[in-house]
Amino acid sequence: MTRSVVAGLDGSRESLAAADWAAREALRRGLPLRLVHAWEGLPDDGADADLPEIRVPQYHARRVLLGALELLNERYPGLYIAAEQVRRQPGPALLAAAENAELLVIGSQGTGGVGGFMSGSVAMATVAHVDRPVVLVRADETAADEHLPDGSGRASAATPYRDVAIAVDIGGPCDEVLDFAFRAAELRKAPLRAVHAWHVPLTKGVPGVEERTRIRAEAERELAELLEPWRAKYPGVVVRENLHEGRAAHVLVRATGGAGLLVVGRRRWRAAIGSHTGPVAHTLLHHVHRPVVSVPHD
Repeated sequence: MTRSVVAGLDGSRESLAAADWAAREALRRGLPLRLVHAWEGLPDDGADADLPEIRVPQYHARRVLLGALELLNERYPGLYIAAEQVRRQPGPALLAAAENAELLVIGSQGTGGVGGFMSGSVAMATVAHVDRPVVLVRADETAADEHLPDGSGRASAATPYRDVAIAVDIGGPCDEVLDFAFRAAELRKAPLRAVHAWHVPLTKGVPGVEERTRIRAEAERELAELLEPWRAKYPGVVVRENLHEGRAAHVLVRATGGAGLLVVGRRRWRAAIGSHTGPVAHTLLHHVHRPVVSVPHD
């Protein structure tokens, strides 16, 4: 079965920007786009749809979905787009929709949380539980923002794509994350910026220059070894290795600035209570201005 790119819609500016980003990504990947609007207040088959308390919100719900569908069909006439309304709470509905998706795209408010019906803990729970890549997109994201400015410094969708950045953890396998990032860079014909934050372990005390140099060199070697097979698999992707000293959650927000897309991993494991995104991914999802992809991995 052909996978699709799924976008969650609720009528907010964030979700509309997410749907537009999802449409562009679907075209890049040669996949259909599926728009999903979930609202548990939709009447069931036996309800009297003529009641005002049902008819008004039902009309609004339909306009959210049909308005987005009309807009995207006009902007991207070559893209196959399906639209679906689900009588269910948004979180469970999107989890179900994402099961057979290539990736799920939802709107984000960044530092202030995640917008629309996918707000606060509901959104982060969705990111934490979905077993497919999840993209968070800000309300002001446009097609031109994916590209470098033109010669006069103005936004343009006709210039080359910005870098794809990936936050790399060299402490364990992360094949799914690397594969997603390299593929995203290949699709955009963009460089891949592999960013790794290294630091001196607290057990080392206050290190001298030689010790710090040794630790950095070791991190450089491990990063190069980790990327080597992926360079071979994607020979057309130009890779730029960036190492920065400091704790990952503090360093990566600054180090990935200017990228058109940030890819970050999320381990598949369960905490004592539910799933979570991890401190580094959580920070990046909330504080990076560009679209952020959370990719689950073992």
